[in-house]
Amino acid sequence: MAEEKKRTRRANGESAIYLGKDGRWHARVPMGYKDDGSPYRRHLTRPTRKELVDEVRRLEKQRDEGSARQPGKPWTVAKWLEHWVENIAKPVVSENTYDGYEVAVRVHLVPGIGRHRIDRLEPEHLESLYRRMQSAGSKAGTAHQAHRTARTALGEAVRRGHAAKNAAALAKPPRMEEDENEVEPYSVDEVQSLLLEVNKRRNSARWMLALALGLRQGETLGLRWSDVDLANEYLKLRRNRLRPKYEHGCGEAAPCGRKAGYCPDRVQVRRETKNTKSRAGRRAVPLPGPLVVMLRLHREAQAQERAAAGNLWTESEYVFTKPLGGPLSPNTDYHDWKRLLEDAGVRDGRLHDARHTAGTVLMLLGVPDRVIDQIMGWEPGGAARMRARYLHVTDPMLKEAARKIERAIWGAPENLAVDKDQDNEA
Repeated sequence: MAEEKKRTRRANGESAIYLGKDGRWHARVPMGYKDDGSPYRRHLTRPTRKELVDEVRRLEKQRDEGSARQPGKPWTVAKWLEHWVENIAKPVVSENTYDGYEVAVRVHLVPGIGRHRIDRLEPEHLESLYRRMQSAGSKAGTAHQAHRTARTALGEAVRRGHAAKNAAALAKPPRMEEDENEVEPYSVDEVQSLLLEVNKRRNSARWMLALALGLRQGETLGLRWSDVDLANEYLKLRRNRLRPKYEHGCGEAAPCGRKAGYCPDRVQVRRETKNTKSRAGRRAVPLPGPLVVMLRLHREAQAQERAAAGNLWTESEYVFTKPLGGPLSPNTDYHDWKRLLEDAGVRDGRLHDARHTAGTVLMLLGVPDRVIDQIMGWEPGGAARMRARYLHVTDPMLKEAARKIERAIWGAPENLAVDKDQDNEA
């Protein structure tokens, strides 16, 4: 026993195991260094040497894999999520992505699971939160957004050693109903009905860019005349218009009593546009002849509006503007779309459904996949997945497939007629 108590010099990084005066076995396991550079060791104690050795080996494995808890007070889920969204995610993601993360953290995750220690969070805690969210009226898609946010934030915590596992990666999000995200693209007849109504409206070319070429809302509203080459019949997509974000300009206490966006002295705190983040998004798109004509007429109408407005005109270089110049608001643009559908007598749908419609029409016309990917702005690596999401098999396509099967198996229609006559004579 005396030999077991005796301590010997150990190599750097080696754990110390010894029998203490209290009759229990103790270990000091080197785990790295603290923020100030001093060594950090974990103290373990067990009643038997075998139990202690097993625990030391487990902890050393976690240390070597980088999954062991680091020194310092453990993070709560709330503190980590708030730190992550503001200091880690915000500087590197787009404004829209940050907004989604921030809402999920503030509205759902912090109130729901924020009090747990991050290293003791279990998948069941998240699954319980998702059920509570749905019981309170949230859609499955909202719970999925919270789930994706938690998975990303906790994954970063695991990489930094604040937790040994990502509870969100193990949790099961609620099942998405099949019809919740189901999209039915507009038919050619519906597009033509919209075209008739579009020709009566201001900014008519704006809607045909969406329906014919599948341009995203941000791409269309961010389009400038320098991006449009009407002589060569194409346009370049290089930037996106962002949704405005405002803060009160009347003071921190908001004496106006309104939301920031309706404050008389509101201050815009978000840039108007951002460059398209992907190489595929920065693309040249061909313009059909009728769209070239519409854009020429639109440019003339805009020049007339500028002349009539005089000093009231806000110069901006945007293709689509407000009646007195300046960029169109995405919110105003959305409501204009809803009125267009109603006035044209076409069923209600999302503005993004126009993009699904354009992609499906391109497929219906037999445009090669590579060309569709270019027009729609899809990355080569994920283009197949995006085509599966956006290109819908329509009834005319199914009927044409049936006709091809008929011709291949039963022969030409005239042969079918001969066979029927022979059967009748028999």
